[in-house]
Amino acid sequence: MSASESAARSITYRPDLGLLIGRWFMNAPVATLQADYRALLAAAQEHHVGRWLLDVRRRDQLDPTLGQWTTGTFYPEASRQLAPLQLRIAVLCSPARLAVYADSARQQEYLNYGLAAERPYQLQLFGDEGQAMNWLNG
Repeated sequence: MSASESAARSITYRPDLGLLIGRWFMNAPVATLQADYRALLAAAQEHHVGRWLLDVRRRDQLDPTLGQWTTGTFYPEASRQLAPLQLRIAVLCSPARLAVYADSARQQEYLNYGLAAERPYQLQLFGDEGQAMNWLNG
């Protein structure tokens, strides 16, 4: 197991599970979160892994700019850089975050875009870590 940690997040490669786990401990500015996602991609390239569990349960502030960037720019680029691996992303969300997604038309737009089957990556949201892990292994 190898890990990278900052005050706001950790990135852990689990060779026994064949996946990368990113966990955020707090909210952070968009620029910091974008750097975190880039660090996640660097770790994925280093370990040659396309299955990611992203735990965002403690990040309760949702900036639409980040949603647009992750689904429209970052995930497609990460998919290209990891090819021929299939990028499969399970996002572990708190009930409060899922409610924001449900109540915000703008967030729903980015989410629907990211979840669409025609994307070069597979993305699903989960409230339960066991279900997320089962999906990643499926």
